[in-house]
Amino acid sequence: MNLQARSEVPIEETWDLSNLYPDLAAFEADKERIRDQADQLFAHDLDAIKDPSEIARLIRLSEEIFIRASRLQTFAHASIATDMTDTNTQQLVGQLRLFMNPLMVRLSDFDNFLDALPKETLEQVAQADPTLTSYIEEKLRFLPYRLSDELETALVTLNNSLSLPYHIYEQAKLADMTFPEFEYEGETYPLSFVLYENHYQYHTDTGLRRKAFEKFSDRLRQSQHTIAAALIAQVEKEKRLADMRGYDSVFDFLLNRQQISRAIYDQHIDTIFQHLAPVMRKWAGLLKEVYQLDRVTFADLQVPLDANYAQKLTIDQAKDYARSALRVMGEEYNQIIDKALDERWVDWAQNIGKSTGGFCTSPYGHNSYILMSWTGALSDVFTLVHELGHAGHFQLANKYLNLYSTRPSTYFVEAPSTINEMLLTNDLINQNDDPRFQRFVYSSLLGNTYYHNYVTHFLEAHFQREVYRLVEQQEALTTQKLHELKKATLSAFWGEAVEIDDNAALTWMRQPHYYMGLYPYTYSAGLSIGTVMSRQIVAEGQPAVDRWIEVLKSGGTKSPVELAQLAGVDITQPDVLIDTIQYIESLVDASIELTKQLESEQ
Repeated sequence: MNLQARSEVPIEETWDLSNLYPDLAAFEADKERIRDQADQLFAHDLDAIKDPSEIARLIRLSEEIFIRASRLQTFAHASIATDMTDTNTQQLVGQLRLFMNPLMVRLSDFDNFLDALPKETLEQVAQADPTLTSYIEEKLRFLPYRLSDELETALVTLNNSLSLPYHIYEQAKLADMTFPEFEYEGETYPLSFVLYENHYQYHTDTGLRRKAFEKFSDRLRQSQHTIAAALIAQVEKEKRLADMRGYDSVFDFLLNRQQISRAIYDQHIDTIFQHLAPVMRKWAGLLKEVYQLDRVTFADLQVPLDANYAQKLTIDQAKDYARSALRVMGEEYNQIIDKALDERWVDWAQNIGKSTGGFCTSPYGHNSYILMSWTGALSDVFTLVHELGHAGHFQLANKYLNLYSTRPSTYFVEAPSTINEMLLTNDLINQNDDPRFQRFVYSSLLGNTYYHNYVTHFLEAHFQREVYRLVEQQEALTTQKLHELKKATLSAFWGEAVEIDDNAALTWMRQPHYYMGLYPYTYSAGLSIGTVMSRQIVAEGQPAVDRWIEVLKSGGTKSPVELAQLAGVDITQPDVLIDTIQYIESLVDASIELTKQLESEQ
């Protein structure tokens, strides 16, 4: 199971970045075009420009600059994500940072010009070019918290330095952190971040699974102080920025970006913690029974309920499953899906130095790029349709909107991806009424989709809130304190059903989402909307699909509350969360009943 080098990966398992740039000469040429466009933007004295139509024209010119910059950044990010050990790519990324920093400083002067305009003038700009309405509204929302021109420019100048916590985390995790082989029952096993998270934590051999977790945790612990320093620097930076800008708290600072109130945020975390914990303890009990465990440890929680039933799937089979599940979404959406699967939008390979997990990036005016590490498990198909959901969303938004209007609040951004996982489940269930198969699908949905979004990321969110609360109270954070907070969150959630040890307390070190603001809770937010919406699609058919496609095309032109309302969901009340948890419980109960039925037939 040794990982191959990137150079050994078959080309059909890689994504095609030549659609962005056929070679490095084209990459460098785009830098020159950006410089030329920036010169055009500042060709006139900005302070002398008063005409709203002319201001709108300059905003559209700045948009063209950002479109090219996004293409450059996507190419660099996608290249390094597939092999962080490649020194040539590391150099390309570093050179791009050096190019982007002075460009962003220069463009900050244009932001300063816009922010100095009277509110009435900005509103007239939106009237002159209605496609800029959401862009202007966002500027007006942040205007009360703007610093002086000098300070805003200084912050842009320091952008690379301010981004160092995340960069240090990624380097520590993916470039520096190598894992030794380990012994189990006379056999030698390789270990890496990808191998543990994509293979060993799902292994049905309890002894091997727990041994792998122990050795994985031992290596994490060796980097605990480095990664803790990065996280502490990140949250303290955000607190300082919140104070500088005059926000009441770091929570208000981060939530303003999402257009979500503190009340909705706290209601979200409190409601899920209260109602979901008993359901997941019941799920842990089922795993204990099926695997005849002496106790359930943290290392046991992601073992599949029906591992022996699971077949190894090929990439072509995964494509067929995805197409079948998403057919209900209509012709325009499925044209995007077909292109993604046929034209190498997906990087499937497992190789040394590749980023863990999965993501989708969609540079404006180009195809999307989906990263995953294919193992042949059904869980990989769920990952595939999830990331295709992001691709479909932004391909539609990019098609119908300008760049500044495409991206919705992060609160909403996971809904278009998680709804696809629900549609996949519905499609699989409809294909086969065999009890064993149905339990397999239900448990896959529970063990992958809901565990990933409604447990793993939610528990990140709960831990994250506790960290920021201490920051607000000006209490010093330490490596040990982070371990204690994570362990307390896990212990309170799982209760007596799961044994939480000091290795489980290291789990906060495994996820990059803490460097993205209040991002972790948005997974459960998106899945709640996706759960309710998918059930509407199943019940109503085309009318619900039409509503959802309209939501996707709306991009960032509406707040998350408004987008949810357009879909027929009210996120201001806890009902959508409680309804989703009740649905999760119905899946757990169905799995328990099917288990009893299968045991009685033996």
